[in-house]
Amino acid sequence: MRIILASGSPRRHYLLKMINLSHEVIPSSVKEIVPVGLSPEEVARSLALQKAQDVANSQTNSVVIGADTIVVLDGEILGKPESAAQAVEMLQKLSGNTHTVITGVAILVESHEKVDPTVFHESTQVTFSSLTDDEIRAYVAGGSPMDKAGAYGIQDDLGCLFVSKIQGDYYNVVGLPLQQLYQQLRSVNPEIAQRLFNASYT
Repeated sequence: MRIILASGSPRRHYLLKMINLSHEVIPSSVKEIVPVGLSPEEVARSLALQKAQDVANSQTNSVVIGADTIVVLDGEILGKPESAAQAVEMLQKLSGNTHTVITGVAILVESHEKVDPTVFHESTQVTFSSLTDDEIRAYVAGGSPMDKAGAYGIQDDLGCLFVSKIQGDYYNVVGLPLQQLYQQLRSVNPEIAQRLFNASYT
């Protein structure tokens, strides 16, 4: 059975490659719609499901993984910045504070048998050190924050220098909660877990 990542995120693609999970990448093109009145956790799960369903509609005999990551500070959801000025504003808000990174994940099995979607989320607490305006503006000028929720990346750029403490799943902050994803995939299709470990140790 094919495994499809319904995301164009290079970070999520890298994480699945890191655990030797053979997969295809078919990014979702769905226009994200967030119903009003949802909690941040529900927002992340809803968006992940929308992405997975968009790709799964055109697939057969496959397991489709959709994901969406948001940053939440004092109840405010910080998505990807739409401008450099907005990225600066986000980082100024995060400076010296603790925020929550929430990744929603949806797993859809497209097969002859009807299988209900598996939808879950993971939350991680991230604390920033106090940032100077010069640090923030230099980081934003490099362009790295523009495709990342909360306007920073923890894994592959200077954004890692901003983080003073993390509580929870590090990989969740990167873009996929790998441990919980594995547990859910194993439940959905035990063969996936067997393939994964065979690929790693044979």
